[in-house]
Amino acid sequence: MTEMEIRLRVNGAARRDRVPARLTLADYLRERCGLTGTHLGCEHGACGACTILMDGEAVRACLIFAVQADGAELTTIEGIAAPDGTLSPVQQAFRDHHGLQCGFCTPGFVVSATAFLREHPDPTDSEIREGLSGNLCRCTGYQGIVCAVRAAAATSAESKDLP
Repeated sequence: MTEMEIRLRVNGAARRDRVPARLTLADYLRERCGLTGTHLGCEHGACGACTILMDGEAVRACLIFAVQADGAELTTIEGIAAPDGTLSPVQQAFRDHHGLQCGFCTPGFVVSATAFLREHPDPTDSEIREGLSGNLCRCTGYQGIVCAVRAAAATSAESKDLP
């Protein structure tokens, strides 16, 4: 099995590893980095549970090989909160507005919403639904999620505090 060296930053920490060429980024994060908040749902990019930020852009970690992330800056759900553990505006809004039920899809939604709000700081409900349409939830009916993203947008606009 061919292994390749990668260097990247994960949640602000520099990492250097040798990985099999076909190891997915999701498996790398979960198995090598111990960051199990990156969930694996469908493993073909349709559900959004494995969404992370790669150089600031929301990506599906199950569709990317770890070697493709060489040189990248990655942020997982574990890196969204402040270093002291203070929840981000998106995380706090999901908590306050019941944007989760079982929680399996929540990390992907929070990461996707964080990236979405950077690009759309004052979205309509329709834009929120469209922006998060790549993430699937089997429990909530989405209303709490839309309310949470709307509230996070309002909070972020007031404080300019989106990570």
